Amino acid sequence: MIHFLQTLIDALSLGSLYALAALGIGLLFGIMRLINFAHGDFVALSAYALILPSTDVVSTLFIGSLSWPLLIAAILTFGVVVALLSNFAVFRRMRTASPQNLMVVSFALGYVIQNLIMTVYGARPKALGLWSSLTQVIDVGGLRVPLLQLVTIGVTAGLLLGLLLFMRKTPFGIQMRAAADDFRMARFLGVRADFVIALSFAISGLLAGVVSLLFVVQTGVLAPTMASDIVIFAFIATVVGGMGSLPGAVLGGLLVGAASSLLQAYLPDGIRAFRDVFVFLFVIALLLVRPSGIIRLKQFEERV
Repeated sequence: MIHFLQTLIDALSLGSLYALAALGIGLLFGIMRLINFAHGDFVALSAYALILPSTDVVSTLFIGSLSWPLLIAAILTFGVVVALLSNFAVFRRMRTASPQNLMVVSFALGYVIQNLIMTVYGARPKALGLWSSLTQVIDVGGLRVPLLQLVTIGVTAGLLLGLLLFMRKTPFGIQMRAAADDFRMARFLGVRADFVIALSFAISGLLAGVVSLLFVVQTGVLAPTMASDIVIFAFIATVVGGMGSLPGAVLGGLLVGAASSLLQAYLPDGIRAFRDVFVFLFVIALLLVRPSGIIRLKQFEERV
């Protein structure tokens, strides 16, 4: 039972990280049908904002002298700025493009960001110690739980609750929901398209900043492609949950994280290295049963 509970907490922690990344992807898809594969590079760029440009293997914090509330605020603000700049410089000019073209552009933007990181910081991974106190283990009745996992689960729960209240109780959130449901009709009713899309990018960038901080504390390593796996599994989570559905993105992230952790814990040693293969088989089986995802939405209208 202790081993199962330990695995369950691991699954919830990993699923929470995937859920946060999936929310950033699903939010933009719901508003403008953009599958933003550059989201992982927003995460990486936000993480690199922690350090000074250097070619050293081990790096020092650029804003390490700040207290932790200011450091968090600085990185989240940086993530928001990066997302807004990408919207202003790239995606705003392609507002009427097809979803396929938008996806290709997001791939290209991600590649540009990766090469920008390598140009400024170098291509070698860098070790970075951030909030090492979060790596301590708490013993609760024989259950050894890393504090970071509890923080990840708590932060995710808090952000989900805050986003839910924002979307349902504020005028801006109601406008975003209306735009996701029927963008053309929302514009006819007075919803400002530029503002709603910019707000969606800002929230997506904020979520990218949160993921970058949690991921850096967890791994202690920076690399230009550090978030590639996260964004792949986050995209899978959005598909599993139902494209365009924010609750579906969260549910999909939790399911993919749970499948990954449970397989890691219970697969025989000889095939444990192929864990991700079994995760993808699980996803294929689920989509064969429900091709549109767990939470089905009506077909999106073309954005014009």
